[in-house]
Amino acid sequence: MAVLISPAQVTALRASGDHPRLLDVRWRLDRPEGRPDYLEGHIPGAVYVDLDRELSRRGEPAEGRHPLPRRDDLEDAARRWGLREGDTVVVYDDVASVAAARAWWLLTRSGVADVRVLDGGWRAWVAGGGAVETGDVQPPRGDVVLAEITEGITIDQAERWSATGVLLDVRAPERYRGEVEPMDPVAGHIPGAVNLPTTTHLADGRLRPPAELRAAFASVGADGSIPVAAYCGSGVTAAHTVLAGELAGIEIALYAGSWSQWANTPGRFAAGGPSPDGPLSRV
Repeated sequence: MAVLISPAQVTALRASGDHPRLLDVRWRLDRPEGRPDYLEGHIPGAVYVDLDRELSRRGEPAEGRHPLPRRDDLEDAARRWGLREGDTVVVYDDVASVAAARAWWLLTRSGVADVRVLDGGWRAWVAGGGAVETGDVQPPRGDVVLAEITEGITIDQAERWSATGVLLDVRAPERYRGEVEPMDPVAGHIPGAVNLPTTTHLADGRLRPPAELRAAFASVGADGSIPVAAYCGSGVTAAHTVLAGELAGIEIALYAGSWSQWANTPGRFAAGGPSPDGPLSRV
């Protein structure tokens, strides 16, 4: 099943009468509320999806900043979006498909068979002259049934992962090295993790071709010959790396709790500096 879809392919689907369910997942760290931008303009028929409230839930600090939503809550939200059994779903955002990848991961791991990420997102749609509509879309309630998510790894598995596999820290290099930490109480990285920023996989807001993605993963030992897992600050950006891995043909497990969970769990260790096992400090 295809993972990415181009603006032209979305237009062709709509023209053929096979209307995909469009989900607008605009969100970013400095402006997490994307609804105002959505109301000002979105792909016709697209429903706004709230990443903070629908693609995650409120939890304790030790669960991280974006704990996965409960199955029942995600299913209720998906039905509000109008999702029905057998729908083709297209997700997009306006910042390099990072938030859209979170929706893609949650829905595919919940059993939705055909979920595609709009390559280049909202910006590519507008640049290509795609039609735009304003206001809110409230579709008829859907009937989709979601399964419990069983994929992903726990904090204890993340602690042991680098002993037999590759643990990717996909945050910016300065956060990995512990030089800055704008969001969480402790700086550094999980001991044994290697740094491969998810921005490595992008060119002009689009995902790079599969061969280039495979080369980037191989540069840090993540060639698929041993297990690969990924984390970020709160489990959102790492889903984008999982998406890149899917395109490259490399299976990547998501550590959804990510650094925000690790840094709020007493007794864990934080490594600093440019190496996987830099100077250690206890959280």
